Amino acid sequence: MLTLDSAAGRWLLLAAVLGSGLAGIDATVVNVALPAIGESLDADFTTLQWTVSAYALTLASFILLGGVLGDRYGRRRVFLVGVVWFAVGSLLCGLAPTGWALVGARALQGVGGALLTPGSLAMIQASFGPGDRARAIGAWSGLGGVATAIGPFVGGGLVELGSWRWVFLVNVPLAALVVWVTLRHVPESRDPDAHGRLDLAGAGLGALALGALTWALISAGETGPGPATAVVGGLGLLAAVLFVAVERRVADPMLRLTAFAEPQLRAANAVTFVVYAGFGAVFLLLVVHLQVVAGFSPVLAGTALLPVTALMLVLSPRSGALAARIGPRRQMAVGPVVAAAGVLLMLRIGPGASYAADVLPAVVVLGLGLAVMVSPLTATALAAAPPEQAGMASGINNAVARTAGLVAVAAVPVLAGLDGRVYDDPVAFDAGFGTALLISAGVLVAGGVLAAVTVRDDVLATATAPPVPPQQLRHCAGVGGPPLATRVDAAGHADCDPVPLALLTLDPVTLDPVTLDPEETAMSTTAAGQAGPSCPHLLDPTPPVPVSSGCVDCLAEGGRWVHLRLCQECGHVGCCDSSPGRHATAHAHLADHPVVRSFEPGEEWFYCYVDDVALEVPGAPPAPSHP
Repeated sequence: MLTLDSAAGRWLLLAAVLGSGLAGIDATVVNVALPAIGESLDADFTTLQWTVSAYALTLASFILLGGVLGDRYGRRRVFLVGVVWFAVGSLLCGLAPTGWALVGARALQGVGGALLTPGSLAMIQASFGPGDRARAIGAWSGLGGVATAIGPFVGGGLVELGSWRWVFLVNVPLAALVVWVTLRHVPESRDPDAHGRLDLAGAGLGALALGALTWALISAGETGPGPATAVVGGLGLLAAVLFVAVERRVADPMLRLTAFAEPQLRAANAVTFVVYAGFGAVFLLLVVHLQVVAGFSPVLAGTALLPVTALMLVLSPRSGALAARIGPRRQMAVGPVVAAAGVLLMLRIGPGASYAADVLPAVVVLGLGLAVMVSPLTATALAAAPPEQAGMASGINNAVARTAGLVAVAAVPVLAGLDGRVYDDPVAFDAGFGTALLISAGVLVAGGVLAAVTVRDDVLATATAPPVPPQQLRHCAGVGGPPLATRVDAAGHADCDPVPLALLTLDPVTLDPVTLDPEETAMSTTAAGQAGPSCPHLLDPTPPVPVSSGCVDCLAEGGRWVHLRLCQECGHVGCCDSSPGRHATAHAHLADHPVVRSFEPGEEWFYCYVDDVALEVPGAPPAPSHP
């Protein structure tokens, strides 16, 4: 496992933040460019809504599939594919000749975001140990929030100094940097148990449901409810029902509905949906309002949100660490209410508004609320799922967040009466903006209340303990010496010395060893500190790390002792890289791991798990799979 203090951990975090930052920036960078896009391409407000919604639609539709693909084929690999796809989509956006061509390119861009976003978080979840995971997620959340908030500022500068097209073209060199960092510094990880066919039917039905419902909402705001809107909306509801039916029946669903049997997973994602729906339309409408009503330039409109950026950057990691200590419930309950207060303060922003007196207090309070809640919310959503399903949990939470934002962008302007070329009418936009703020603030408060009554404080503490069943048995055998077996307790720690057994049975209640044969329960004479071959390396408090990749190679070099060590944390018995993918060389060679068996230079040896060989003992329970 990586740590934030290691170079490898920092490089991985950098790649994850840069990658997810591309998607985060693009979710908001286009907002400040909407008036310029509308004028350049002669687009109405509906087309501008679709410019935002098309990206959010494909992102939300395929983000679950992106998480599953990462778990199955490698999180780094799918992350890289997503970054390249995103860059190609960005290039097409920058070259779009018409409004609807831009909408299509934005949809392609969203597919790339759906592949890279869950991978960025899943790489963190799978690679960092429990002690650093909350801090890493906090840094990821904070820097991701920075990317989202800084988007309008960057977009405003590009629009004012050049063209709205550079809002998209700037992603291409940034994506190249992400690819370089990832290829050079990020290790691959995947779920070894992921298998089976991809759930393409589920992905298609999910996209159809979201697309049809989004079209119905936006169309209803443009032309009013009608037969076409009702038919398309009904099609979306039917697709949603079929999606649930398919996910229940297929062997390898994109969305494992059984995961929602865990109450905290349901709670975290329900809060995510409500909270993200609460502020999903605020960033879109605020930067347009500042230009259309308050008379800000694109750069000043984007600069208005920089306090949110600073607060997320500074406070989110600390908020994540605090949630790991005291539990996430209080922060998840208070944060949305504070954010709602910031949204209500935006009601003071009108024609001729002052940044210092009218805008700054509102965005500071909004930023405080987001910094308090986002990191604990993300950590809770991931902690409620098993670590090996990090990609799917990340995908679910991201899909819920993106869907909430999509619904907000489609529904809130409709409810507030913002349609047509309303961005050309400051009075009409000001009135609709006020209504939208009241709706958003109410939804945020509802999210805080929901968190207060559904989220438990122990969910993060529970996630830091290894997922060990009530009875767990670890088997290993050494050919050329007495077979070894160790057991682990309910917390996942080795709690007995190695014994010369090929199989050790535990009482399912007390976890005490059950004697199968009195003659076989004698303690090993090669346990740590007892009799056995003498090796000068054991006298050195810092044994040398083997230079080759595995003990077989070490032994072949000659003059090298081979020591099987017991890991005090997980009960693994191994040496060097004898169990590929589970323990790095340095981990299995630590001096504080007791030696349970030594092999002299030139001595032939073989090491394996008994779980992997045919072994049956009458009346004994089957050996569980090793981790």
